[in-house]
Amino acid sequence: MPKNNQTSRNHYVPQWYQKRFLPDGCAHFNYLDLHPETVVNGAARWQRRSILRWGPKKCFCENDLYTVKLGDWTTDEIEHRFFGPIDRNGERAVEFFSNYEIREGVHDAFENLIRYMDAQRIRTPRGLDWLRMAVRLSSSNARLLAMQKVYRFHATMWMEGVWEFVSASRSETKFLLTDNPITFYNVKAFPNSRDCAYPMDVPLGDIGTRTIFPLGMDHCLIISHLQLVRDPWANPRKSRVNARAYQPTMMNFMDIQHGRELEEDEVLRINLMLKQKAHRYIAAADENWLYPESRLSSTHWSRLDDDWFLFPNPYKVPFTGGIVVGYKDGSSFAMDEYGRRPHDPEYQDKKLHQREFRIAQEAKLAWALKREGRSLSQVDEDRFDDAYDRIMADDLREYREKRKGRSPHR
Repeated sequence: MPKNNQTSRNHYVPQWYQKRFLPDGCAHFNYLDLHPETVVNGAARWQRRSILRWGPKKCFCENDLYTVKLGDWTTDEIEHRFFGPIDRNGERAVEFFSNYEIREGVHDAFENLIRYMDAQRIRTPRGLDWLRMAVRLSSSNARLLAMQKVYRFHATMWMEGVWEFVSASRSETKFLLTDNPITFYNVKAFPNSRDCAYPMDVPLGDIGTRTIFPLGMDHCLIISHLQLVRDPWANPRKSRVNARAYQPTMMNFMDIQHGRELEEDEVLRINLMLKQKAHRYIAAADENWLYPESRLSSTHWSRLDDDWFLFPNPYKVPFTGGIVVGYKDGSSFAMDEYGRRPHDPEYQDKKLHQREFRIAQEAKLAWALKREGRSLSQVDEDRFDDAYDRIMADDLREYREKRKGRSPHR
């Protein structure tokens, strides 16, 4: 293809996504370089400016990041044929879930959101460098081919997680935009530790790994493993039950939580997680938002979720044994809550189920004590939302009456 007709400036964070972090009437970011270059010119030596006032066109991009080259021949088909449809559908899906409720189009939007998230995770310089190291590829062309092969690697475990969309609409500080939009947070996997140093990262399959994905300046998706929600005291670096990829699974959209308003301090903590997992660049409409560490009482990685604010409401997470679906043609699909199929010898493990049920009841009360008085999420089972909240209130009252030595009464 003639080079003058090709796209050579590749945005690894799409411009449409970047614009979601700019308020109306604002066209430029405060674009922070976390590691500004030092320029040497003869005897002169200086450091480039760390903050630039740039718009989406100039941010989060590199030359020929996705260009396939064979000698003098080049093509930009990965940009247009691979990422093109993913971005077009992803843009609509991100908008859909920024104001989530079950309505027409939810199935398509969900599928397109998962596809966009997985592509976004691996298309960044960090993602591509991780891929190069993981599969030991030295050729840029081979790396781009491998990127397409591993695409949708995270989809199975994301679908089996507990989803919550949270809001920063009441917070003066808004969510940051970074060069690593799909961020993994694990309290026991420190950003600069040996197994998380660039370009490596904590595995998604670890029990305590959360996926944090800001949909824009006001909304953010948090995905937690079900096993962690049932047992918050589990070893966060242990692999979750049946961790795997590229396998069929199912999700109930009515279990998605939404509507919780984060407090300022909680938005700041998410921003610190995002910033510390960024590689080089972060951006925000307000320069003050770029420095969450300056306004937090504690910035220690392992203590950022001490009050369990990243957890979904456990009272609204069904304690089920799995899903069974029958189809018109007489076929069926069954899986337990961890995606194991009936032929698996550990399918619907009764001992694990009983143990988790006992711990989950303790976890509910522990969560309620930490989160009492804060904004609560809702699910699209309106007839049950108030009942879940009443059960939580009753559990708290019973706990306090027992502490006072009185017999609780309902």
